[in-house]
Amino acid sequence: MNMERMSGAMGRLKSLVGMEDEEEVQEENVFLTDDFPRQCSLSPQQRMYGFAACLACGLFCTLLSLLVFLSPIKFAVTFTFGNLLSLGSTAFLIGPMRQLKMMFDPVRVVASAVFIGSIAIALFCALYIHSKLLTLLAIIIEFCALIWYSLSYIPFARAAATKFMGACFDTEF
Repeated sequence: MNMERMSGAMGRLKSLVGMEDEEEVQEENVFLTDDFPRQCSLSPQQRMYGFAACLACGLFCTLLSLLVFLSPIKFAVTFTFGNLLSLGSTAFLIGPMRQLKMMFDPVRVVASAVFIGSIAIALFCALYIHSKLLTLLAIIIEFCALIWYSLSYIPFARAAATKFMGACFDTEF
């Protein structure tokens, strides 16, 4: 009985990260991008290494951006690059198309759009306009959008965060 539960849990975990067994994948209406785990030339172990390396580089760039915090343009570029690497790391696990489908799921489409838009605006302000104030404002929006986007993957987290923020800024005593 315990082995059946473990097997079922492992099957759900594998399907969550895109590592379905070949016999579990249905052959009808399969596109190249939908069948990423079977079409990918990387083994599951190589995909885990790619995920870990990309995530580690993203976190390193994000932490490195703190060293250049007083220079908003350098900060924006390294912080944004770190966010893009961290976000892209999940493509190694579940595939790029599944990642995009999850990002633009109706539950998180607004958070994804604001996050991607704030990344573009931050880079535009830093690299093209060279405005420290606009760059800093765009980075603040990007950071808030990243938090809101990340909370969309945790059940009830956005509702709890909304309730918490409402309690923090409640003016009635």
